[in-house]
Amino acid sequence: MNFEYFLAKRLIKGAAHKSSISAPIIKIAIAAIAMGVIMMLVAIATGVGLKYKIREKVSAFNGHIQISNYDNNASDVSVVPVSLDQEFYPEFKSVDGIANVQAVASKGGIIRTEDTFEGIIAKGVGSDYNWSVFEEYLVDGKLPDYSGKLNNEVLMSRLMAKRLHLETGDSFFSFFLKDDSVDKLPNQRKFTITGLYDSGFEEFDGLYVFADIRHIQRMNQWDADQVGNFEVFLDSFDDIEAKSKEIYGKTLSSLDTQTIIDKYYKIFEWIGLFDFNIFLIIGIVIIVSGFNMITALLVLILERTQMIGILKALGTANWSIRKVFLYNAAYLIGIGLVWGNSIGLGAIWIQNRFKILKFPNPQEYYIDYVPVHIDSITIVLLNIGVLVLCLLMLLVPSYIITKITPVKAIKFE
Repeated sequence: MNFEYFLAKRLIKGAAHKSSISAPIIKIAIAAIAMGVIMMLVAIATGVGLKYKIREKVSAFNGHIQISNYDNNASDVSVVPVSLDQEFYPEFKSVDGIANVQAVASKGGIIRTEDTFEGIIAKGVGSDYNWSVFEEYLVDGKLPDYSGKLNNEVLMSRLMAKRLHLETGDSFFSFFLKDDSVDKLPNQRKFTITGLYDSGFEEFDGLYVFADIRHIQRMNQWDADQVGNFEVFLDSFDDIEAKSKEIYGKTLSSLDTQTIIDKYYKIFEWIGLFDFNIFLIIGIVIIVSGFNMITALLVLILERTQMIGILKALGTANWSIRKVFLYNAAYLIGIGLVWGNSIGLGAIWIQNRFKILKFPNPQEYYIDYVPVHIDSITIVLLNIGVLVLCLLMLLVPSYIITKITPVKAIKFE
């Protein structure tokens, strides 16, 4: 039988049957652990959730990696076409971890109504386009269908429709300059709004209108097998840098690859700060919780001074006595972890389910509610980390036990 564990268990059970001077301090220490865990769980869930949401929205408009002609110079508007006759299209078989490859083309233009006008980028997409990433953002109408004959259906943002005083089902005229000559009349197209989307990303919502790619090909006088660029979606965003280099090596020398991290580096530089904030909060909370546990442990030791003296008089080693109190502290930390996880994960589930907490200024965070995301591995590692770090912090104050002499301790009152 483990002597230290047995003695610690008896002390824990015995404390429940009598009041002691350490009882309120122990409760405060447990509450501090619980509050600390709640704060850490919420910090991780909100920080990671917001980062994932922003990444998803940027990816929805651009894919994870873009393959285009070098002459396009990373422009949002397609200038030099790329042939559809590529080894990686429609399936990128030579690289693992590719979820989808889709061909797109973009052209700048103007929408004009009787009251106002707006500059736009018409993003042409085809039957291979993955609309599932936009289903979450659809707020009215339906997604367009470009699998059949050429049609005039477009998907417009609610923000742009509001500016133009348009609704689902309305038609409008748009104008696109011809690339070959400025003297010629612009291309005119009449489109009908089949659906409205709202991603919360004003930078994209105020610019992009989705149309049939065949309109862009005709206006640019391209062949049916020519597109502006390819958008590649990955199975895992975490592999984006490695996959970008691998894709670059598997494509023609005339083609360039660009990740959305490179294209929108300011946005990703900003959300990269979330990780620093999360680690800072975790560090501060663990230190505060650890000091609360140090106070509780010192009180427990002082309260059991006579017991320590008797154990030493019977020949018990200092380390064995220290282990008794460390087992006791681990039990108290465990109670705090149970309460903290129960309340913290419960709050996260409620927010994920009902989206109660809202941002006062959604434009600053590109989303109107506070998103949350946390996985089981993170929860397990967080709990193990808190337990281990707190116990390591308790090793130093438990050294006070070695300074207690049996004679003085037994006489202590």
